[in-house]
Amino acid sequence: MASGPGLPDSLVLEIFLHLPHKAVLSAGITCRQWFAVSRDEFLWRELFYNYYRIPRSVPRHPAALSWYREFKRLYDCIPCVEVQTLKEHHDQVLHLAFSHRGHRFSSCSKDCTVKLWDTERPDGTISLVHSSSMRHFNWGYTQFSQFNADDTLLLVSGVYLGPHHSSSGEIAVISLENYTLLSRVRNKPYDVFGCWLNETHLISGNLHWIGNMTSCTVLWLNKAFQDIESENVNVVKRLFKIQNINASTIRTVMVAHCRRHDSPDLLLDYEAQSQAQAQQTQQHQPLLFDLGSTDSEEEEDEDDEDYVDEERKDKRVSAHLPSFNPSGLQHVIHGRKNTAAHERELEAHVAKLMGIRRTKAPDPNLVSPSAPGGEEEKTYLLFTTGSLTYSPHQIGIKRIMPEQMTTCGPVLGEERSTEEFFDSLDHVIDIHGHIIGMGLSPDHRYLYVNSRAWPTGCVISDPMSPPPIAEEIDLHVIDLKSLREERRSLRAHRAFTPNDECFFIFLDVSRDFVASGAEDKHGYIWDRHYNICLARLQHDDVVNSVAFSPADQELLLSASDDSTIKVWRSPRMVRLGQSPQRSHRARKLLSSLFGHRSAHLNGKP
Repeated sequence: MASGPGLPDSLVLEIFLHLPHKAVLSAGITCRQWFAVSRDEFLWRELFYNYYRIPRSVPRHPAALSWYREFKRLYDCIPCVEVQTLKEHHDQVLHLAFSHRGHRFSSCSKDCTVKLWDTERPDGTISLVHSSSMRHFNWGYTQFSQFNADDTLLLVSGVYLGPHHSSSGEIAVISLENYTLLSRVRNKPYDVFGCWLNETHLISGNLHWIGNMTSCTVLWLNKAFQDIESENVNVVKRLFKIQNINASTIRTVMVAHCRRHDSPDLLLDYEAQSQAQAQQTQQHQPLLFDLGSTDSEEEEDEDDEDYVDEERKDKRVSAHLPSFNPSGLQHVIHGRKNTAAHERELEAHVAKLMGIRRTKAPDPNLVSPSAPGGEEEKTYLLFTTGSLTYSPHQIGIKRIMPEQMTTCGPVLGEERSTEEFFDSLDHVIDIHGHIIGMGLSPDHRYLYVNSRAWPTGCVISDPMSPPPIAEEIDLHVIDLKSLREERRSLRAHRAFTPNDECFFIFLDVSRDFVASGAEDKHGYIWDRHYNICLARLQHDDVVNSVAFSPADQELLLSASDDSTIKVWRSPRMVRLGQSPQRSHRARKLLSSLFGHRSAHLNGKP
């Protein structure tokens, strides 16, 4: 019996528009007509906006080749499949850091070890390469690590337990050639963490109290190891000396190299995206984006020092990274317990007057955007700070000049008059909330900031009593070229500890995604272009840190208070990892079939 005429394409399309995407893909393998309709661009545009609930005003990613491929990228290329759990740590895992090549990563833990892991095993699994305990250096635990630019040295930051049960920080530099300790640098307070400036120099901090709520932070440039050629070569140099008021201190230092601001991996300004795309089209040049979709056609067709209060060590906060009480906060609380509020106000007023008189005037040209086409290489030192209370609520930016990037010259840096005792901040961005994490995009164009917001319109009358903070964590995006916040904040993750017990939650940014830990026992992944949450990564306790592989953003690690490191890969990579076995079976089957056919043609039974 002859089959009747097929349905018109328009009717098939109308039916497909009311189906979920998996049903559309399944229907597409029915016949050639349905397959063609199932790849219709209008169809996948509607499926895309409806499924991901993205506002229609948001354009497609500028590098996307089609709506179908873009849907598949967000659905298939997110590292959300748990493939391995690493259990070699024996206490809470606090931080993860990849090497720049992506072949190794390091982990820090409350068990006071820093461990190095190999990610290039032939079978795709991750294995432990080396473990160093810092306990014999009188450390309490390790909290942060960072590879230098050429992956030859590892900076490890931790809590150093000094005399009389006091705590400050210390930084150790370890050679990755033979795992020897090259140097140790004191770091106070310990949540300065420290960071690399270049291959051989690192930045640390020191804190000096001037009054009960007024202090001075000195940021130092240190050589990673002592020169053996000459005893007379400086190994340290003072970078900046900055006044802190209202019990605030400088914390969480990081360096942004802004040499790529005019050619970022991803422009978050939609209007700028359109202009750049039009410019590329006029020049007949392809956009310099790679979404990593290497799918074959066959795959496309598949169904797709006085810092710690010892009396609180048994409380929840001691189980995490350092709380955000600034170094010396206990000194403030106990020393000023019976001091009237107006005396605090008097000290703050005097400190501000001293700051005005003794601080070098800022140079607005240091961080101002350059003229189009004339972008110069800038290096910014970024850190958290505050002016109203001890809670970190501001991002401070200080430009590092080329002549400051070496320890040559006077140890105390450039000469200054007695009237210019402090360095000014070149730029300050107020977040209006408690900052609990920061991370840079790979091109250093954008700074992502985790914060817990203060109530709208709140007024801080006592610096020792910051406002209550929200449970919801806001993920702010700051454009370091324009020095302004870009778009609305990302939100999905939560935190529950009160203001005086907050701890750092590390986030990480890849070319297309941003990820963060949270106190709700999950890690989260967002798409940077569409501002949507794509995945939740489950643990059994607080997730302290996440890290994307710089070599493959479809590989993500997460570290938790449950003492584990989980390895996550995308569904696409999981399938590709299994495909050699399938291909081998297919080749074997084809070989046997062709062998049988050849024997039959030759007249053999």
